[in-house]
Amino acid sequence: MAEQRNTDQVVVVGAGLAGAQCARALRAGGWQGGITLLGDEPHAPYDRPPLSKDVLLGKADATTLDIDYRHLGVELVTGRRATGLEPGVLHTDAGELPYGSLVIATGAAPVALPGADRAHLLRTVDDALALRALLRPGARVVLVGAGWIGAETATVARGLGCEVTVVEAGPAPVPGVLPAELGGAMTAWYREAGVDLRCGARVASVGPHEVLLADGTRLAADEVVVGIGVRPATGWLAGAGVELDAAGAVLVDERLRTSLPGVLAAGDCVSYPSARWGGRLSVQHWDHALQSGAAAAASLLGLDTPYDPVPYFWSEQFGRMVQYAGRHGDGDDLLWRGAPGDPAWTVLWTRGGQLRALLTVDRPRDLAQGRRLLERGAVLDPALAADPDVQLKAALAG
Repeated sequence: MAEQRNTDQVVVVGAGLAGAQCARALRAGGWQGGITLLGDEPHAPYDRPPLSKDVLLGKADATTLDIDYRHLGVELVTGRRATGLEPGVLHTDAGELPYGSLVIATGAAPVALPGADRAHLLRTVDDALALRALLRPGARVVLVGAGWIGAETATVARGLGCEVTVVEAGPAPVPGVLPAELGGAMTAWYREAGVDLRCGARVASVGPHEVLLADGTRLAADEVVVGIGVRPATGWLAGAGVELDAAGAVLVDERLRTSLPGVLAAGDCVSYPSARWGGRLSVQHWDHALQSGAAAAASLLGLDTPYDPVPYFWSEQFGRMVQYAGRHGDGDDLLWRGAPGDPAWTVLWTRGGQLRALLTVDRPRDLAQGRRLLERGAVLDPALAADPDVQLKAALAG
């Protein structure tokens, strides 16, 4: 490890999981200089996945990460927003902060529905607490978007006794992420839960007590929740010299370094190159935030380790645990282990026999073994792999 001077100052912009993990990993790796962790929310860094689960259900009011910043010698600054950047200086709404190195970890912001000012978004703990107070028995809730957040929120709202309608513009749940064949397999979950799922339906407008669809249908709504995706929270970098892609993600190299010397980036706001998957990836999930935060710290510490993990995420919805690992693409072969009507099933994506990704529904052993096979670039025997009674680790070709 390269020796660090005590005068070296690292500023981490963004006090989410990626930023907090970066600060913690820097100290654990022996960084002797100053570390400032800056966030625009008034709260200490917290976990986001429980917001659409335990917080909405009233099982928790906060999900603060268990990190003692004072003990680590990390200056935690909350309620302060980054407004701009120039070499060596971070501009904020409360003045300038000089830095020796900077880590951008400002995450992603939810996409709002145009003209839907009264609709709720679910990204922060304050969002979750505000929505929780409104999810009362009998409340008519319309959710726009049948993605992961939409399904999780629908699950909670039904559990709290709300009347729930989910409106999805795509042909099936999770469009653009999963093939329609897979999304279609999930539609029964909504029906079984008593959720009115309407696919191929676009929202025209949101009124005081209703949602108007493009086909003229009016849906009564006491509350409207929008979950139609996120965008990198990088608008504050305009003119800073940090290269962004068309979606606004920060372009980094395999060490998470940006185009601006001394500036790195991690978490939901980055696009990183992946030799493993053969292209650039932008990932907005918990595991990536955790790993990339630590990887940015490793890069600052001079460790020569490329960042190229197997992507992973999970979603708890309608009494099921859905997990995904890897990265599938157009042209990959899709292989079922079980059937969509089964209580538990798995889908594999392969290319030339090599496992590229898998999605599991209540099959944790498949997920655990599949992740290890993905790390190894394993090639599967399709007949064995399609048999749900054969362990994945025993389904290797040859």
